[in-house]
Amino acid sequence: MKFNFKKKYGQNFLQDKSIIKNIVSSINPLNGDLVIEIGPGSGALTKELIKNNAYILAYEIDHDLKSNLEPLESDKCKIIFDDFLKRNVFADINEIEYNNLYIIGNLPYYITTPIITKIIDEELLPKEMVFMVQKEVAERFSASVGTREYGSITVFLNYFFDVSVLFHVNKNKFYPIPNVDSSVIKLVRKEEKMKADLLLFNKFVRDSFTFKRKNLRNNLKSYNQEKIKEILEKRNISLDNRAEDMSYQDFVFLTNEYYK
Repeated sequence: MKFNFKKKYGQNFLQDKSIIKNIVSSINPLNGDLVIEIGPGSGALTKELIKNNAYILAYEIDHDLKSNLEPLESDKCKIIFDDFLKRNVFADINEIEYNNLYIIGNLPYYITTPIITKIIDEELLPKEMVFMVQKEVAERFSASVGTREYGSITVFLNYFFDVSVLFHVNKNKFYPIPNVDSSVIKLVRKEEKMKADLLLFNKFVRDSFTFKRKNLRNNLKSYNQEKIKEILEKRNISLDNRAEDMSYQDFVFLTNEYYK
């Protein structure tokens, strides 16, 4: 396609049709469901999504793509030319009757975490989300406890979703070709999860990972360490452990016990 690609929007359009089909087939929206697509770009993914007969609501920040996307609009496909991060998405979808919500998109690195955080904060409650992200980001999001990639964002996401990497995508499958490879990740909402005060939980997690290579004793100096020591021992964890040794369940337990 002839197009002035804009670096500020992280525009790299996926060219491989088989990969596009694989991404769409990784969710299973039905007639009566709603799919939010973030950053439809040239509309390649949108065209494939339309075949599912679900309602599609797509957000595109670049108005120069109107000529590509407006022809795809119909009674069941609406394109909103606006910044997803600034949009009141809850109000947009509140006008639509739907059964299950799915969210899908090819996300630029610099807004991946803000987008997912917005979805959580606005309590959009998607059943599943499938995103194309930078491979390094996918590794962090899906990291296992005790690994180098495991961090505060991993804990945060694991509280809400089961996260998995579906497959990797070589950078040569995009145009223009980006500097790094990508991965497709899937986030499935947990129907039942441990309850916690999210503000306190998030603070505990962030503080515990303040200096990633330091142990909990060093990172949690501002807390009552004797109390924390007693709580952690119930989970067979020591203050000499690092935050990366703790699961999201451990952090929920710590938060609830510390502030009860």
